[in-house]
Amino acid sequence: MTTRKELVAALQLRYSSAAFGDRIKILDEFVALTGYHRKHAIRLLREKASPTQGTPARNRLYDEAVRQALIVLWEAADRICGKRLKALIPMLVDAMERHGHLDLDPVIKSKLAHISAATIDRMLANARLHIDGQRKRRKGVGAAIRRSIPVRTFADWRDPPPGFFEIDMVEHCGGPKTDGDFVHTLTLTDIATGWTECVAMRVRNQMLVIEGLDKAAADLPFAMLGVDSDNDSAFMNQSVFDYCKGRGLVQTRSRAYKKNDQAWVEQKNGSIVRRLVGYGRLSGIDARNALAQLYASSRLYINFFQPSFKLKSKTRDGARVYKVYFAPATPCDRLLAHDSIEPAIKEKLKAQFKELDPVRLLQEMRTAQQILSDLAAHGVRAETVSADASDVAVFLANLSVAWKDGEARPTHRKQPTAKHWWRTRVDPFADVWPVIEGWLIAEPSASAGAVMSRLAAMVPDVYASEAQLRTLQRRIKVWRAERVRELILGGLRKSAETPVEA
Repeated sequence: MTTRKELVAALQLRYSSAAFGDRIKILDEFVALTGYHRKHAIRLLREKASPTQGTPARNRLYDEAVRQALIVLWEAADRICGKRLKALIPMLVDAMERHGHLDLDPVIKSKLAHISAATIDRMLANARLHIDGQRKRRKGVGAAIRRSIPVRTFADWRDPPPGFFEIDMVEHCGGPKTDGDFVHTLTLTDIATGWTECVAMRVRNQMLVIEGLDKAAADLPFAMLGVDSDNDSAFMNQSVFDYCKGRGLVQTRSRAYKKNDQAWVEQKNGSIVRRLVGYGRLSGIDARNALAQLYASSRLYINFFQPSFKLKSKTRDGARVYKVYFAPATPCDRLLAHDSIEPAIKEKLKAQFKELDPVRLLQEMRTAQQILSDLAAHGVRAETVSADASDVAVFLANLSVAWKDGEARPTHRKQPTAKHWWRTRVDPFADVWPVIEGWLIAEPSASAGAVMSRLAAMVPDVYASEAQLRTLQRRIKVWRAERVRELILGGLRKSAETPVEA
């Protein structure tokens, strides 16, 4: 609100001294920025600012005494809403005065009898805000910025040149969100070529979004021309709006709750980010640095050595949709084949492609994924080994048998669980096991069924149904295996202790 007043004060002088045509331009900009109705904006700009004259005091009908009495009645009514409290006030005041809990002045009592439900809610607003610390979302500058950014759907892209990106964020919270901040990934996908850049962010913050856009623009081999995002507040704010305007980027947004408007980047969130990082919980600066290390290698591997499909056409026949795709190609190949890319950039891409080693890049990705897996599972970063030529040779030799070990990506391997050693049920033979053991020593060949029958005859109240026969069979099997092990190891010990005669 303070920023709006400062904006009005700054534009009033310009508006009053401008010509008719300039006034229309000033008014259009002011309405687009603040979201005010045009008539209300004209009234504000026509008002004469008086720096010496203060705001006139408001003649309030309901003073602090009424507010304090209203708070007491609201608490006594178990904090109900204003409309219900207005109907309850006469009865509640009489009941509390009758029992000696309240003694109101007649003037205050008269004001409470005539107060409206809207005034009750307004006077209790601060008390309610102090309880839960929440307030309704106010439509302010953010909503005005959202309205000033045009909407672009999936069908509106047509065939843009390289440089127009869809952007989105992926939160690495590990499933259910608990307390704490989580590492985020800012994903940028070029519409024309499928070139994808991923930037690791420590937390979700609009200034970090700007830093991520700067980093991605510096790493790109071609110029960034525009960005298309969803309606997240991290994108729909004054900082990002000014950033795009200052660098000449075309900023557009998708429709609310329409993920198909950003189908390009949503697909990369799954096929690249989740495929590389998985669904583990990542938080802290170590996790952010490890994720940045992974993206430093994966961006080259994906954009130069990973062919992808691109949709060519889509037709609908009733409930069935027919899709036609271009031949699979890497983002680098699409850049080299595009007419709008300058020859100098194409030569630079070709030279960079010749220097890249896909096996080394894949090994660096696996190393970074192992660090992320350790951080997600234990919160501790494992020690890394330097990747020299011999390591690459070993890694290459292991590629032919890697399928035998199952999942190759450490971020997708299941973490080992603790061995189940504890009992979940009460041992039914805990009290009589010494007796059973004596029977087995006396008769080693006795079957579990015979032992169970003797137990049922001895303690019919517990074992008459013989329902514990299967448990007894397991216990006897384990007992006999232990006896055999003792016999074998005992014989070995005796032979080892016997001296050898010369």
